[in-house]
Amino acid sequence: MCGRYTLHSEAGEIQVHADVDRCPVFPPRFNIAPTQEVIAVGQDRNGRRLARTLRWGLVPSWADDPKIGSRMINARSESVAEKPAFKEAFRRRRCLVLADGFYEWRKDGGASVPFHIRMSGGGLFAFAGLWERWPDPSGKPLMTCTILTKAADAAVRELHDRLPVVIEPGDYTEWLDAERQDVNPSLVAQVTGERFEFWPVSRAVNNVRNDGPELIEREAGLA
Repeated sequence: MCGRYTLHSEAGEIQVHADVDRCPVFPPRFNIAPTQEVIAVGQDRNGRRLARTLRWGLVPSWADDPKIGSRMINARSESVAEKPAFKEAFRRRRCLVLADGFYEWRKDGGASVPFHIRMSGGGLFAFAGLWERWPDPSGKPLMTCTILTKAADAAVRELHDRLPVVIEPGDYTEWLDAERQDVNPSLVAQVTGERFEFWPVSRAVNNVRNDGPELIEREAGLA
């Protein structure tokens, strides 16, 4: 699964990477957690990309209670096209959730050791996401999203059996194109564990109130 991640790149970098005209104000974040705001990129009918903030945890349009979103932070890529909560968003409302790293926890005896994971060499990348609009009774729609996951390969399986789906920059347009309802499965499979590097970090990341650059520093004494 993907339950915590980072986005500390500057707005200008985000604009260039995602090819958007503007980026929402978003302070450097080192411990983004479910139900918090994230930056996602979508595409309008004219093919223009737009960046906006969404709440992490998809709330289907038919949901009675938006609290369901806290259980919908991830969608399994193997079944997303059939699951009632995700299938319409997968067909018509795909997005890119921007990040520059994420965390997973490795079981070590009776404890869990957090690891920071990023693309080799660092830099921005994009999770495959889905977005949804929930009609809040107050009249203001709630905009939410989820991140797709897939089975982890050998390179990262020691950390977790699931891995967030990362879309190659050259495939952003195809992923975002709402006219393409049958997504090429290769888009989900291209970025594998060999493309990542990772190291152990402080257990301070376990607390969502902690949010600073020290969270991604290597923790001495851990393997």
